[in-house]
Amino acid sequence: VQLQASGGGLVQAGGSLRLSCVASGRTFSRYVVGWFRQAPGKEREFVTSITRSGDSTYYAGSVKGRFTISRSSDKNTVHLQMNSLKPGDTAVYYCAAKTQLAGEYNYWGQGTLVTVSS
Repeated sequence: VQLQASGGGLVQAGGSLRLSCVASGRTFSRYVVGWFRQAPGKEREFVTSITRSGDSTYYAGSVKGRFTISRSSDKNTVHLQMNSLKPGDTAVYYCAAKTQLAGEYNYWGQGTLVTVSS
């Protein structure tokens, strides 16, 4: 499966952005999908994930209550709604996919830059 992330940009603190991850090549509903981010000079970190059915979601503590992951009705797009953005959310955001809930993510998108100004 090929992943394409989009929706990044520059936003002021307190603002919102919605990222999208579009899949091609395989039915996206077969995959667990996650979002990760990497800030300058830092390790890549987990942000959120959603199960194949969309019934369960998981969030890093730093974004819980502000970010929401969801699957679109066409099943081939996963969105990340980011609200109340903080300068600390500035990073390149990557979507990733895997076939099982456990284990490593096998497929990665190219990343989209989110910059939050203070």
